[in-house]
Amino acid sequence: MSLTGEQFPIAAGGYRATVTEAGAGLRELTFQDQPLILSHGADQTAPAAFGQLLIPWPNRVDHGRYSFDGTAYQLDINEPAYDCAIHGLARWATWAPAEHEADRVRLTHRLLGSPGYPFRLDLDVEYTLDAARGLTVRLTATNSGTRPAPYAHGAHPYLTVGQPIDTCVVRVPADDHLPVDGRMIPYGPPQPVKGTDYDLRDGRLLGDQRIDLAFTGLTRGADGRAWVHLSGENRTTSFWLDRTQPWLEIYTADNVPSTLARQGLGVEPMTSPPNAFATGDDLVRLDPGGTITGCWGIAATA
Repeated sequence: MSLTGEQFPIAAGGYRATVTEAGAGLRELTFQDQPLILSHGADQTAPAAFGQLLIPWPNRVDHGRYSFDGTAYQLDINEPAYDCAIHGLARWATWAPAEHEADRVRLTHRLLGSPGYPFRLDLDVEYTLDAARGLTVRLTATNSGTRPAPYAHGAHPYLTVGQPIDTCVVRVPADDHLPVDGRMIPYGPPQPVKGTDYDLRDGRLLGDQRIDLAFTGLTRGADGRAWVHLSGENRTTSFWLDRTQPWLEIYTADNVPSTLARQGLGVEPMTSPPNAFATGDDLVRLDPGGTITGCWGIAATA
């Protein structure tokens, strides 16, 4: 058995994907045999959070400390370089298959309480492929415990078009970005991208620019979706997220395995910004029995 456990392949039209038992991660996604995301081997733990689900918080919690309803908590520090807790508690957990069809797989996980997060969540994620629309991911969290719980979620795919992102045109429909300090912790309110190097609203060649920031103020269509496009010489890979996620982390994959550095663009939908457990910014309060569902997807659009 591989390090990522059981593999769940799905397919529709020219699309193929594989989801893993470990973390219900999206290990690979292709269209007409061309990769749409950076992938990894079934017997390799996901490097740099490739394709992982980030629950019950995305990104960082400063020093792993937060308070909720008047009680202080300490999360385990799993990013010692920055003294932070990063990317939640469910990405290395075992998820159980609930349904598996040719074009769809649904997995579940019960996140039980721990000292740093003494709350209980029932998690459900469904990956569906459609020949015309590509991949749709639907993530649902339900508070199955007896007390209100702080909650946020994210995901961590890296879009690719098979060439270095330096040579790609990137379009991100965001009016604002969130500045961070040297430890990648936000300070102050979101700032307008207008007049800065972070203005990618009209799409432009990325070049050697490094980005690892959260964006917000997303321009959406009538269906509530905001789209990010990564365009290369011959094709475009596109990502959408619904209104449940008002935040989007963009990461230029500078600190990933050297053979894959800047070969993909991290595009991470988030219900809240980094450090939301500590600041409360857009943090979801899930009362007992409460549920939240967020959707996002990836498609080959050209």
